[in-house]
Amino acid sequence: MQSYRSEQDVQRIGLIGGTFDPVHYGHLVIAEEVRAALDLDEMVFVPAGHPPHKIGGIVTEARHRLAMLELAIASNPHFTISTIDVERPGPSYTVDTLRLFREQRGEQTAIYFVIGWDSLEELPTWYNPEEILEQVTHLVAVHRPGYKEVRGYRDRMEERLPGLKQRLLMMPAPQLEISATDLRQRIAQGRPIKYQTPEAVEHYISEHRLYGQRVEGKTAT
Repeated sequence: MQSYRSEQDVQRIGLIGGTFDPVHYGHLVIAEEVRAALDLDEMVFVPAGHPPHKIGGIVTEARHRLAMLELAIASNPHFTISTIDVERPGPSYTVDTLRLFREQRGEQTAIYFVIGWDSLEELPTWYNPEEILEQVTHLVAVHRPGYKEVRGYRDRMEERLPGLKQRLLMMPAPQLEISATDLRQRIAQGRPIKYQTPEAVEHYISEHRLYGQRVEGKTAT
């Protein structure tokens, strides 16, 4: 396997963000695949505090999402959590998260920001995408194993967002057909979620009666 280690003595940190409402095996398998493939020192999960694309929507309280994340990653010594987003007010724009994380960890930290394939397509429309690129060492876009890149794709993306091409790493990772939206719906309908999220997370959801009854316009408790 190709080594992505540089000669420079830096901390190589992966960042993976999301609402994690709830966290599931789809999140975990991608995080571990990227960490192992790129030989990262740490993979940091960054739960969103107030995701701008969900303003007015329902997002479970941060304390529950954090608790479920802690349970989900407990067995992996390379996985950690950053509360940088949930502890600050206002919308959780990615560029602000990256800037704050860079300030915390220092310039000698190599940041590998992990996004899904769909998010890569949308990146040029994100808030301040140019500075997002400035804050990361590499942007890691994961796709399904066996995906064939279309000729000229990176050049077209570069035209939409100058500077992307030199920072972009595209790599395969298992894509489990699990979504947090579907899990919430299954729970509300009384259907099983076993084997889609860690057992400890399943128990936490049951214990705290999450996702069962949602009142429109209010945050789940």
